[in-house]
Amino acid sequence: MWLLGMTPSGTGAAYAEPAMSPQEPPPLPRAALRSLLSLGGALRTSTASTEPLLAGASKRWQRHAPYVVAFGFAVALLSTTVTVLVQDYQLEGGWAGALATAQAAPLLLAVTRPLQAWWIIFVADIVGAVLLLTSAADLDGRSWPWPPTVVVGYLLLMACLGLRGPRRTLLAVWLMTGAAGLVFELISQKHSDGVHLLLFVLTGVVLLVTAALRERGDAQRRLVEQESISEVERAQRTLLEERARIARELHDVVAHHMSVITVQADSAPYRIEGLSDAAREEFSTIAAGARESLTEMRRLLAVLRSDGSAGERAPQPGLGRVQQLVEATVRAGVPAELSLAADLGAVPPSVDLSAYRIVQEALSNVVRHAPDAPTRVSVTSDADLLTVLVVNGPATARTSPLESSGTGHGLIGMRERVRLTGGTLDTGPLPDGGFRVAARLPLAPAAPDPTTEDPS
Repeated sequence: MWLLGMTPSGTGAAYAEPAMSPQEPPPLPRAALRSLLSLGGALRTSTASTEPLLAGASKRWQRHAPYVVAFGFAVALLSTTVTVLVQDYQLEGGWAGALATAQAAPLLLAVTRPLQAWWIIFVADIVGAVLLLTSAADLDGRSWPWPPTVVVGYLLLMACLGLRGPRRTLLAVWLMTGAAGLVFELISQKHSDGVHLLLFVLTGVVLLVTAALRERGDAQRRLVEQESISEVERAQRTLLEERARIARELHDVVAHHMSVITVQADSAPYRIEGLSDAAREEFSTIAAGARESLTEMRRLLAVLRSDGSAGERAPQPGLGRVQQLVEATVRAGVPAELSLAADLGAVPPSVDLSAYRIVQEALSNVVRHAPDAPTRVSVTSDADLLTVLVVNGPATARTSPLESSGTGHGLIGMRERVRLTGGTLDTGPLPDGGFRVAARLPLAPAAPDPTTEDPS
């Protein structure tokens, strides 16, 4: 019998040509033998993970449950198998103990290495079937080649293997189980009671169900991982888009200053009398550098506006238009009021634009998330800071979830504008259910950030 020549070592020698003489007829057709050998190759090359079953469970008792179940089955089957083999099959006690140990103890290994455990149990089951056929006193009326204890332990092993092994390995195990039963059926049809067909069918069902559960879990895990990756990518893309939008808006502010520098440098020789030739040359160099900088900025703006947006070429708004924002918000149904300091002093253009955009984004969030909440807008300044405060009360019915990082441009845009001017931003819910946005923007130029590389 060629099946008895297999070893569980997984080496290539285990599947060499069966040792038989040329005149000895093969027990199976040659095509079936080749197919079986190819399936054996799948078993040898399987590299299933050795991570224990339920190793990723959140609770400790769930991670220990597979060991407890395997240990319980191993102890129960060990004693039961010895009793059944000795009393029902009249097998000698030494052989019964050895077979019971080989068939039950590897169930503990199945928690981490189910394929290796299958090799041991499969070979032990085959050896046990041969011993029962040759050494047992009487097999009439008793299951053969697989006693009931073998069926129970084998199905538990199939459940462990189905939760870990790839499809090709599971198919090979299933066909090898059926082939072993078929060989024993051909050897002794008198003693076979059809239990090999029952085990073949039950093995297929258990492998199919457990493999389906495992693949479903793997698919859900991959979906969660992909959603996490997509969320990070979306947050990064939103941040880059907002930075590009802010850069497009600030272009007009910077271009205005560069244009003033160019005009002043060009007109200096005509406005100031008695300039030396060196001074005239210096003013000419300054004007040329300013014009070159304007040209490069136009090229940069062309790249930032590659999406074809033309509306952004309009003059950039400032705090002078905050009143219009509040009025538009009131017309949208939000009871809003404005407190704007009469004398804000000299506000730098970049801070003026950033303050306007912060108020605009805050009011837009109120309209989206709390359309009926009373809202207060306050803009004040002192010698060093411009303070923008937007506070809304609780909404009676929320129309959409509050924005979080990565899901929209409002809060991200506020953070980027405040960071650009060197200010601080405080946002968050209030105890009464409302929301607060407080930005403090320095009116003097911000000190260079030591963590930022020098662009020169």
